[in-house]
Amino acid sequence: MKKILVAAAVASCFGLANAAEDITVDVAVIGAGGAGLSAAVQANDLGAKVVVLEKMAMVGGNTIRAAGGLNATGTALQAAKGTKDSVEIMYFDTMKGGHWKNDPELVRTLCEKSASSVEWLLALGGDLRDVGLMAGASQARTHRPTGGALVGPEVIRTLYTAAKARNIDIRTNTQATEILKDKSGKVIGVKVKGKDGEYTVKSKAVVNAAGGFGANNELVASYVPRLKGFATTNHPGATGDGIKMAKEAGAALIQMEEIQTHPTVVPKVGEMITEAVRGNGAVLINKDGKRFFNELDTRDAVSAAILKQKDGVAYLFFDSDMQKSLKATNGYIKQSYCLSGETLDEVAGKMGVDAATLKATMEDWKKGKAASKDAFGRADMPRDLDKGPFYAILVTPAVHHTMGGIKIDSKTQVYSTKGQIIPGLFAAGEITGGVHGGNRLGGNAQADIVTFGRIAGQQAYIFAKQQDAAKK
Repeated sequence: MKKILVAAAVASCFGLANAAEDITVDVAVIGAGGAGLSAAVQANDLGAKVVVLEKMAMVGGNTIRAAGGLNATGTALQAAKGTKDSVEIMYFDTMKGGHWKNDPELVRTLCEKSASSVEWLLALGGDLRDVGLMAGASQARTHRPTGGALVGPEVIRTLYTAAKARNIDIRTNTQATEILKDKSGKVIGVKVKGKDGEYTVKSKAVVNAAGGFGANNELVASYVPRLKGFATTNHPGATGDGIKMAKEAGAALIQMEEIQTHPTVVPKVGEMITEAVRGNGAVLINKDGKRFFNELDTRDAVSAAILKQKDGVAYLFFDSDMQKSLKATNGYIKQSYCLSGETLDEVAGKMGVDAATLKATMEDWKKGKAASKDAFGRADMPRDLDKGPFYAILVTPAVHHTMGGIKIDSKTQVYSTKGQIIPGLFAAGEITGGVHGGNRLGGNAQADIVTFGRIAGQQAYIFAKQQDAAKK
């Protein structure tokens, strides 16, 4: 992680020291998160001259904060695990998880291309060799680093290293302020404000991968008033600037009210505890020392259930057996917010719950696991959770993902408010709408950004070359 931050900080080798002079490229990419970097690497490898514009001081966006994994079906890693998955099963899980509000064409593309996204990252030197289960999925398809380490830093490390090796021009502290179009409505570049002043990037195609708006609570609350004042898991730059630019360029926005909360975020600290913790066996315990819901239900349902508990919080509870199964927990258990105890009595005391009740709750869990029948309908119960030391982390929901955004098709072409394709404009990642519908399944965001980021890079390259051909 530190290496990523250091590398991003010294990105002057990509041309960041350039004066405020107009430049000309084939493809301009807005945003250096997972979608933007995927688009840039793909377009470059096809032969395009690319520039990436990132308003923050470092690359990564929300992607670098991602924890769980990348969902994919039909990979060799799944086959080695003996998982009986398919495009149709992943499609059904995703549509069901999104409450059938998803764009079927986009979901079909996501599922069909997901395996190639994993293979592409592996070929670039990425480590996604661990396969696990996450909430809302009926099969283990979440690909993550060996041992279950955090996925986001690995994806960004892989893509940033690939971009660096290709000498792609990545400009941090450089904010795109306007998408430019000619009189016919075709996109012809981007206005930019960098540390040395304002200038224009003239391009034949633009990929808008500027991310969502989860860190802009005013905008979030304008669409979903009940989320006013909510904390967020998003990085500070996720303020919706790219969506505003797209709207000003005539792009249509869809499903903007579909905003997801992540159920397990540490209150006042803001750290998200990866869903893989629940996927590997952890349970949720309320302040009465009792379980109250299926921990592997969809994020919106689990969030709603937690908010109904006393003080709107719950404890994420696991044992040493679960902790050892997932590298992502190594960082959590070192923090002051993680309570621990060698026995259930000790950890109950630190949690402030009745020890006898907690013991009874965990005994019921073990009985349900042995009988393969859980009182809350949880199908996957991989561990007895009876091996000390025990751990408990207080959690509550926070704004996590904005599912709505720019309307695109399966080629990532952007549609106008009049229902027409805006020539030369493409979009990918959290800035788009329709992929996740009314609720995003954990692991699908990483699949989304890499899959549609690559498609955007490919289609932007094709469009750019068509413009060259038209001039001949």
